[in-house]
Amino acid sequence: MSDEPSYRDVQSAVRVEKFRIWFAWVSGGFIMLGIALACQDIAVVSVITQVLLVVLGVLSTIAAVTMSNRLNRRAAEARRRVLGDDM
Repeated sequence: MSDEPSYRDVQSAVRVEKFRIWFAWVSGGFIMLGIALACQDIAVVSVITQVLLVVLGVLSTIAAVTMSNRLNRRAAEARRRVLGDDM
């Protein structure tokens, strides 16, 4: 038996990690929405909070997409190793 994980193991791990990434992204979105709604009646704080939350939302989206893309590349590399494809 080889010490390298099989393609199926890698696929399962990638699927779980992508679920965790996007679940955290959605959870963070709901938390940011709650914060924005709680601050909406305070004039100056509301504007500052909304700007900060939009910036954080964009940054967290970029991070989630980047992590998902890296996981996809890892799965593709494992597939090539298992199937012996030369891409």
